[in-house]
Amino acid sequence: MTFKMHTQYAHSPKDIEHYSTAELREEFLMEKVFVPGDILLTYTMNDRLIYGGVTPTTEPLEIVLSEELGVEFFLERRELGFINIGGAGVVTVDGKKSDMKKQDGYYVGMGTKEVIFESVDPENPAKFYVASAPAHKTFPSKKISIEDITPLTPGDQAHMNKRQIFQYIHPNQVEVNQLQMGYTVLAPGSSWNTMPAHTHMRRMEAYMYFDFEDKDTRAVHFIGTPDETKHIFLEPEQAVSNPSWSIHSGVATGSYTFIWAMCGENITYDDMDIVDMHDLK
Repeated sequence: MTFKMHTQYAHSPKDIEHYSTAELREEFLMEKVFVPGDILLTYTMNDRLIYGGVTPTTEPLEIVLSEELGVEFFLERRELGFINIGGAGVVTVDGKKSDMKKQDGYYVGMGTKEVIFESVDPENPAKFYVASAPAHKTFPSKKISIEDITPLTPGDQAHMNKRQIFQYIHPNQVEVNQLQMGYTVLAPGSSWNTMPAHTHMRRMEAYMYFDFEDKDTRAVHFIGTPDETKHIFLEPEQAVSNPSWSIHSGVATGSYTFIWAMCGENITYDDMDIVDMHDLK
């Protein structure tokens, strides 16, 4: 088993004005999220979000972070969310086992000492996309199935942005400190997400793109201030983090899905500053 955690540092808008493509990718892209048998994480200094992939195969996997965070155990002062996008899995949260099929999610409250991830079939492993944020209060852990969520349905076919938004870790489902996490599915024939673009200065966000229409589909993620935009091309199952001052909008050459994770000042999902289309540059 390999455990890796990469650190991404905080940036001001001025920092990235002259970044090359390679520099932009190094600072904001998580190129590998899921590797069978491994845990791969990114720790961004933007609101101290930790995100990444846990992919168990023949052996159970557990995120063990203590010295890195200055605590006795990983969730001593953090909360955790995860969604399975792979094969059938099992998760054990402080001794309580739960089956985790594809699209099942889970919220794990602060103070939980043990979260163990397993796959039912090592040849078709579960892929747990995880996100963790600092917390100050313990709320009950809860499994969340996509069948229990009434999705938001913004957009329309005429503007190529028809989609379903499933809010997993959100006040609609669970009590949380600051973490939010959800699953957005683009309708066939739609390609834009979150356009018109927006920023939310009170929290940052990370996106993980997957379930591409075919092997040649590519997504383009837009980042930067509204008047100084840049872009990153993504292959399936790659993730990108956005500072709070940055837009975070995407388009692809075919249909796709993404998981968003947010943390910061508040948990009001629609607290955002819409960017006028004429201000984008």
